[in-house]
Amino acid sequence: MIRRMVLPLLVAFGVFALGASLNSGGSVMAADSPAAKPENAATAIFAGGCFWCVEADFEKLPGVIGAESGYTAGTKPNPNYEQVSAGGTGHTEAVRVIYDPARVSYAQLVDYFWRHIDPTVKDKQFCDSGNQYRSGIYWQNEGERKVAESSRDALLASGKFKEIHTEIVAAKTFYPAEEYHQDYYRKNPVRYTYYRNGCGRDNRVDELWGRK
Repeated sequence: MIRRMVLPLLVAFGVFALGASLNSGGSVMAADSPAAKPENAATAIFAGGCFWCVEADFEKLPGVIGAESGYTAGTKPNPNYEQVSAGGTGHTEAVRVIYDPARVSYAQLVDYFWRHIDPTVKDKQFCDSGNQYRSGIYWQNEGERKVAESSRDALLASGKFKEIHTEIVAAKTFYPAEEYHQDYYRKNPVRYTYYRNGCGRDNRVDELWGRK
């Protein structure tokens, strides 16, 4: 992520872009307090490129209690960031969303997910390339599988996209990422904003889905 950002991109957006981002709409909305976590809280696993961004997006959604960055869908046990980012582990950067199903449904999470990624590209999301940045929905039961596949099929039937490269497969072990990656957008707002703006994530999402 930051490791791949080149200096010209940072300079191009500069302090003006950062200030605009931080001042428009205040600050990033917080997820529901973990102290209010209901007993029937559920989880859902998604991959949409940089897990800093996916985590930040989901933590804006009412009904989401929190989100955790990590690695999944690969073969190497207990991978670390250096191993995954180098490729070859089969893992992708992913986020495990903890949510209250009484306030937001799995179907709503899936719909929200689609509208925050680029499903038209393979082994890539925005400025990050490689199998470790592929997008995916990782279902944990048959109900989730049906929701995810039906949602994808509906998008294709709508004619909005000719192809969707987001994988929809059974969930494997989810390995939480290192602590410094968790809530990165809160801990390092300046670096996070430079990265997100420089990567063109929001502009591309707006092109695909329209402005929110």
